[in-house]
This record gives sequence, structure tokens and C-alpha cells, in this order.
Amino acid sequence: QVQLVESGGGLVQAGGSLTLSCAASGSIFSINAMGWYRQAPGKQRELVATISRVGTTNYSDSVKGRFAISRDNAKKTVDLHMNSLKPEDTAVYYCNVELRTSWAARWVDYWGQGTQVTVSS
Repeated sequence: QVQLVESGGGLVQAGGSLTLSCAASGSIFSINAMGWYRQAPGKQRELVATISRVGTTNYSDSVKGRFAISRDNAKKTVDLHMNSLKPEDTAVYYCNVELRTSWAARWVDYWGQGTQVTVSS
């Protein structure tokens, strides 16, 4: 069984900073890409940032230059450092990890439970 546990959400004023963390645990053989997505009320879930196993990053245009994603392969963690936060960044943020549970298993996407980020104006 695989678990993704997120932490670090909360309420912050516009212009402030927050760091989200996600730790993967359980029956994990190998991890490929890791990332963060978000879903605001009434909107579809959207990509925020991803990072490959070797550290290649990808950001949505709306967060480029303000957010930074990082990972620790040994600890099986992925962090999202959010700076210069705006009210439109308010959403539930979800951790996503592509992994497999054995050498013969297929790659599967796992999701965290979500953590609320609220940015006040």
C-alpha cells in the first residue's frame, strides 16, 4: 500500500510565502515523476509544477518565477516553495507521484489527500 502525506498548507496574505511538502511511503519500488496540482472552487484541477527523477522541472505559466519545486529521492519527498502568493493561488493543492510497487509492476499515478492554501488580499 502506498501513502502520500501532504503538509504545509494554510492561510497567508498576498505577497507572502508557503512551502508545501509531500512524503511518499509504503510499498514503493521506484518513483518517476513527482508534482503538484491544484483545484480552485468551481474549476478543474490544473498542473502547477512537476519534477522528473533527474530534476528536470516544468511549471505552469501562472506560477513561473514565483514557485519552485524540489525533491529528495532518498527521502521520497517533493516540496513546493511558493513565493509572492496571490489571491488567485487560492486552491486545494494535491501532490502527485508516478511510481511502481515492484520491478514488474506498471507505473501508476498516486494522489495525496490535498491541502488547502488560502491567500488573502
